[in-house]
Amino acid sequence: MCRQVFGFRLAMIAVAAPAALLNANPGLGTRLVGTAVVVTFMVSYVLFRDWERFGPLLLRHPTLLALDTLFGSLLLISAGPDTTLAYVSVCTPLLAGIAYSWRGAAVFASLQSLILLLVQTALHHHSSPAETLLLPGFCVITGAVGSTLRNLLLRFGTATQALTTMKARLAVAEAISAERARLAREMHDSVAKTLHGVALAAEGLAISASATHPNPTLLRQQAELVARSARRAATESRELLSDLRRESDQADSTDVLRELAARTKDFSTRTGLQTDYHPAEEMAAPPVTPPVARQLLTIAEEAMENAHRHASATHIDVRAGVEGDQLCISVYDDGRGLPPDTTLDELRRAGHFGLVGMVERAASVGARIHIGRGAHAKGTEVLLQLPLAELTPTHGTTS
Repeated sequence: MCRQVFGFRLAMIAVAAPAALLNANPGLGTRLVGTAVVVTFMVSYVLFRDWERFGPLLLRHPTLLALDTLFGSLLLISAGPDTTLAYVSVCTPLLAGIAYSWRGAAVFASLQSLILLLVQTALHHHSSPAETLLLPGFCVITGAVGSTLRNLLLRFGTATQALTTMKARLAVAEAISAERARLAREMHDSVAKTLHGVALAAEGLAISASATHPNPTLLRQQAELVARSARRAATESRELLSDLRRESDQADSTDVLRELAARTKDFSTRTGLQTDYHPAEEMAAPPVTPPVARQLLTIAEEAMENAHRHASATHIDVRAGVEGDQLCISVYDDGRGLPPDTTLDELRRAGHFGLVGMVERAASVGARIHIGRGAHAKGTEVLLQLPLAELTPTHGTTS
């Protein structure tokens, strides 16, 4: 705002300077007026161009503006009160109001009004009282306008700062909420579920070992299942800690199809539910970073667990592979299916966070997920589609 005031002053001084020089007395008068023109113009130009640098100096020292006003009065005396320079004088109280509040506006409006009256008296300028008081009245008005603009700008700055602070607090709250939701998904879908599987496998091993005639082959299979499940729980715990510390190495990669096949086999062995895995034969899947791979595998495992626990399914069919420009994973069960018109909000209110977590995980890696019957007459299909473009390092995520 102050810079614009100095810009207006520059234009008016440039217009009024020739008249001031022509009306000045030869010799010393001309040199004084020329000096006043140069000094006033250069000061205004410097403040207009580098206000951020020199403006604080003017704000701290009001006497500098008083000196500028006195130099301007020399031009006003030379040019006369009828020239455009007389209207430039109203810029001083306006600037004082913006820079020094109402006290500065009152002081400089009074000073400028006094200068205008003295110039008119010294030049024996004959005019009506209304014309004589016109410019001093403008000085008072512009001083009040400058003070009002200062108050408005300060209030706007305070409101802007408060809005910025509120936005920062909301961003922190949203980040905390998102992190809490992510940790809840991780604990629900990975570590806690894997440990539950370890407990079930260990119970099966204990039952088999306590039988009258234990089957060594069955005992070995169950022991291997317990060991694999425990190792997976340890791996998931390390991955979760790496995410919390943001230390996961994006240069590593995971063979999602091979890992999905192994987890499907372990699930079938642990639960006794017939679960078949069918890899697509079109093309090999590209390498996937561990954070993204974990999200995809967790969604598939959650779909199998839901079919086992809630759908009363007798068979699960898992298919995965690259189709066109997408990595697709499908988990279909022949169970009773979801109730009609089921929504995520209803599931969230009812405390069923499995499907909600699947949708959130898919969104976190840029994938699309479809949950329903699909092309089947009954049951439920969870279809996950991840564009291959999201598998580049710039699209990887740990959320």
